Amino acid sequence: MELTHIEHIGIAVKNLEQAIKYYEDVLGLKCYAIEEVKDQKVKTAFFQIGKTKLELLESTDPKGPVGQFIEKKGEGIHHLAFAVQNIEQALEEAEDKGLRLIDQNPRKGAEGLDIAFLHPKSTFGVLTEFCENKSEEG
Repeated sequence: MELTHIEHIGIAVKNLEQAIKYYEDVLGLKCYAIEEVKDQKVKTAFFQIGKTKLELLESTDPKGPVGQFIEKKGEGIHHLAFAVQNIEQALEEAEDKGLRLIDQNPRKGAEGLDIAFLHPKSTFGVLTEFCENKSEEG
């Protein structure tokens, strides 16, 4: 598998509006996109730092993955996302190496990326996401 860079760091927050103010007013970053990803039951906000992004995640449903995460662990780092050249191949290689997949096949995520998650029980406690931007190909 070919990881090209850290695509983003996902951070679970209870209140997106308040969190955006912190990142903009205190850290001086600029939110460039807010998007709802209905199938993941989240509203996201993105900040760019160099080639890496921060993705703030506010749950739109307490029973959704981010809502459950916040209930169990509180706000904080939710996942680490790596950009890959070929997400299907990366998933196959991860599974061949004994990693447990949450997603057997890629699905659509925020910003139009194809995404898939690896289970944190097989990645030393870090929920790991693979992302591929297929619109950059060709």
